[in-house]
Amino acid sequence: MHYSQFARWSLALHFLLLMQIGYAANGENLASNRNYEGSHHEHLHQGHSTTPHMDHSVQVFFTPKDLKLGNVIPIFFRGRNPSSSSPHFLPREEAELIPFSPSKLSYLLQLFGFSQASSQAKAMEDTLRQCIIIKPILGETKFCATSLESMLDFVHKIFGPTTKFKALSTQNFAKSGSILQNYTVVDEPKEILAPKMIACHTMPYPYVVYYCHHQESESKVFQVSLKGEEKGSDNIVQAVAVCHMDTSQWSPNHFSFRVLGIKPGSSPVCHFFPADNLVWVPIISNFEGSRGSVSSM
Repeated sequence: MHYSQFARWSLALHFLLLMQIGYAANGENLASNRNYEGSHHEHLHQGHSTTPHMDHSVQVFFTPKDLKLGNVIPIFFRGRNPSSSSPHFLPREEAELIPFSPSKLSYLLQLFGFSQASSQAKAMEDTLRQCIIIKPILGETKFCATSLESMLDFVHKIFGPTTKFKALSTQNFAKSGSILQNYTVVDEPKEILAPKMIACHTMPYPYVVYYCHHQESESKVFQVSLKGEEKGSDNIVQAVAVCHMDTSQWSPNHFSFRVLGIKPGSSPVCHFFPADNLVWVPIISNFEGSRGSVSSM
């Protein structure tokens, strides 16, 4: 494989910096990252280990009854503006030069200059395990995208080659750092009607990797206007939220059940998306594509 030493050093240095500011760890330290990412997709698998404490990074969950105008929801948003501080995807031709496999972890650590005992090595190992080793649950299709082209290929695979689609993300969250605070729903939540959806979550890795997955079970997508209670929280956050209507296949150890005090299959589970995560939905007409009421849940 031909990959220049300068490119390797650049990616390794970038990863180190991102680990320090929290991006590569999804806004938290590595322990919190494993909690947070587990919140979003390790719920798909049985036997996920629990941690002895509840980390603030899992405070993104709620139930459909919480989606009401004027309601207050405690939320942990990672404070990062993806338009200004996010790294970009590698081009497909560059990403394909680098093996993406747990069996190549030792080689990858050497390639990027990380020791076996480093936190970066653990983060990379976790990402490769979730992307490659852990199998999807019944009704789920998953894929880890290492380039924009591969992500779009996956979206086309799920939605169909001729379907037009768009990406939704949480907007107007420009605060630096991460904070747990109460947010008030300041406008009627708007459901984005979509026959299918794909959620894509950032993963800790030396370059951009998204864990994308589609579930056949029903999910509902919402855009929610939120205002934080802390000083300086003047921006109205236009948050994207997804409600999973059937959680019967989720692991009993999933963090949402601990946060909400419920059991698998007993209630829909909703969660907000950080600004650097994406929800892909097919484009349908404006008349059919959204509605203001959530009472049908």
